[in-house]
Amino acid sequence: MSISPSITGRNALVFLAVVAGGAALYWMRGILTPLALAVFLAVMIDSFARVLVQRAPRFPQRLALPMAILLSILMFGAIVWVVTANGAGFVVQIREYAPRLNEVIAKVAALVGVKVAPTIGDLIDQLNPSRYAGAAAQSLQNFASNAVLVLIYLGFIIASRKGFGRKIVALFPHHAERDGAMQLFQRIRNGVEQYLWIQTVTGLMIAVAAWAVMMLVRLDNALFWAFLIFIAAYIPILGGAIGCILPPLFALVQFPESFWPALILFVALEVIYFVVGNVVLPRMQGDTLNMDPTVVLLSLAVWGALWGVTGMFLSTPLTVAVMLVLAQFDGTRWIAILLSEDGDPSGAGLDTPPPGVSPKKKSLRPASRQNAPGGT
Repeated sequence: MSISPSITGRNALVFLAVVAGGAALYWMRGILTPLALAVFLAVMIDSFARVLVQRAPRFPQRLALPMAILLSILMFGAIVWVVTANGAGFVVQIREYAPRLNEVIAKVAALVGVKVAPTIGDLIDQLNPSRYAGAAAQSLQNFASNAVLVLIYLGFIIASRKGFGRKIVALFPHHAERDGAMQLFQRIRNGVEQYLWIQTVTGLMIAVAAWAVMMLVRLDNALFWAFLIFIAAYIPILGGAIGCILPPLFALVQFPESFWPALILFVALEVIYFVVGNVVLPRMQGDTLNMDPTVVLLSLAVWGALWGVTGMFLSTPLTVAVMLVLAQFDGTRWIAILLSEDGDPSGAGLDTPPPGVSPKKKSLRPASRQNAPGGT
């Protein structure tokens, strides 16, 4: 079977474009990661506003967006409170765990045949934490500056959302093109909302169940660990590994005289993640995101390499958006087909918003008819 030179050249051009695009994303990660987070937060706030309008029909529509912003600020404040209220006690208890940790290290050393077990102080001296002090300080500084930049981007995105309709009309003066563009935008938005809805609900299930088990085994800082498990649930695959491993490890330190609390906690967390990940999650997700499981893992690695932790956090919605955009063009549709689970990357399953989020009643079409040139 002969392959047309035009097809070979087109595929080669697509491959080079993907490589160049990845290099550009990596090179501009300092600018693009705060922007991507701001867009993600803007979609979340817009979803809150539409939920308020749907659940409270008498609520003034003009106040829906300000109320959604206020709720988001309150949620962020609650997160900061949980971290600050429990984080300090967590650090203090880690210092108190030093003798117990030495006992655990001695038991492990005896099991592997080491005659003289090192202490936690010896291990810290060997690691030489002063080498990482500068890097840690730089990371905290970058986090603070990125948070401010995300808020600035978010403010401008919310302020400029009113002009989105006019831009769509100017870009697509004909109704057919405009409707196609709006359908693509709504599918991408619904995909992000679906991801948020699924990860939030399943994360809450896992966190509450894990908190109950940790309270039963009397693990210290159970609320703090439950909060970390909930946050880690937004990172596919790695979040589950973090949630299953770290609490049992600290149970070993807290209960050095017995391995049973750590073993019970590990088995319980594995069962919780298995039930939620293999029973609840598939039923909630259905065919909406339509991403191959291998692609989910690959996207986590690729976006993590490009944008770090931010890329891991946004890997699924970003890949869904890329798949939907690539499906619109003949030259790149084959990539979208490979990314999809059932070979249909059109995103038809995303036409329905997630539960609790109503479709936007006000369309851009009435406004576009008034501003479209020639009334097309």
